[in-house]
Amino acid sequence: MGRRVTYRTGSDRETIDLGFRLGGILNQGDLVALQGELGSGKTWFTKGLAEGLGVASHIIVTSPSFALIHEYDGRCPFYHMDAYRLENLSDFLSAGLEEYFHLPGVVALEWADRWPEILPEHHIRVAFCIVDEHIRKITLSGHHPRAVAILDVLEKT
Repeated sequence: MGRRVTYRTGSDRETIDLGFRLGGILNQGDLVALQGELGSGKTWFTKGLAEGLGVASHIIVTSPSFALIHEYDGRCPFYHMDAYRLENLSDFLSAGLEEYFHLPGVVALEWADRWPEILPEHHIRVAFCIVDEHIRKITLSGHHPRAVAILDVLEKT
């Protein structure tokens, strides 16, 4: 049994707001697997996740393309990863990023579709599609009972 919900956003702010709604539902141990081409809204969405997780508003959330991971304090730790520069699974593993999947906190992983075999089964997949210059189609899906429960709550908010 799986669950899938699709939204259309018409601005960066709407993408942030959707991330905020999801972030407000997430708890320690949850993982958000982000996928979509460059400029599709992954980092804007992650800014919203951070807001929803209680990261202080004066903290600027940016993509960790060169650092690979940024850590933020909120109501639980928030780990934002970007695997864009990593060329293969062994690079990901040797960087120790998989260890964050098992820490108490929430993980958001950009470019998660590159190595789906390492994602915990309870992850929520968030796929971004550029419709035009402003509009994004954002599809959230999951199969694990925890992911389905999160998406059920999201759709009701």
